Amino acid sequence: MAEALAHIREITDLGMIQIRADLTEAGAAITKAAAIPLPGPTSTTTNGSRRLCWMSPDELLLVLPQAELAAALAELTTALAGQHVLVLDVSDMRAAFAIEGGRADQVLAKLSPTDLAAMPADGMRRSRAAQVACGFWRQEGGFVLIGFRSVADYLRGLLDNAARAGTGLDPR
Repeated sequence: MAEALAHIREITDLGMIQIRADLTEAGAAITKAAAIPLPGPTSTTTNGSRRLCWMSPDELLLVLPQAELAAALAELTTALAGQHVLVLDVSDMRAAFAIEGGRADQVLAKLSPTDLAAMPADGMRRSRAAQVACGFWRQEGGFVLIGFRSVADYLRGLLDNAARAGTGLDPR
């Protein structure tokens, strides 16, 4: 059996908070409440175990340990009270997978039309894995890919298949 290009692992202990707001008006409050700086377009910022992802001009995704979710949700809700915003726990709607190993980029390249070589270390991309909407960012040793939980089994199958050496775009 051929060696795998990367190890695929589902991440089960993440909390995710969707924030929809006018970021020029609410940015300072979000930064203070989430304890993390706002990212620029198509990027992420980190503070310890927290990551704030730019999803669109008026949308952020705060990714953090599940144990910190309730407190962060309360902080954000309080900090943004009175503003036209949406702060929503989307943890149960999303599935997350770690793509880890020296050739993790090859696995993702088989599934997404993203130019991974041009993606900076703090980059965030909304794209697709085959025909499934997803988002992903770099992490130490690979990538994290998130998608809808309703297609998690399909995503897992795609990732597992793409991780097999000798399939798809792998030149060996």
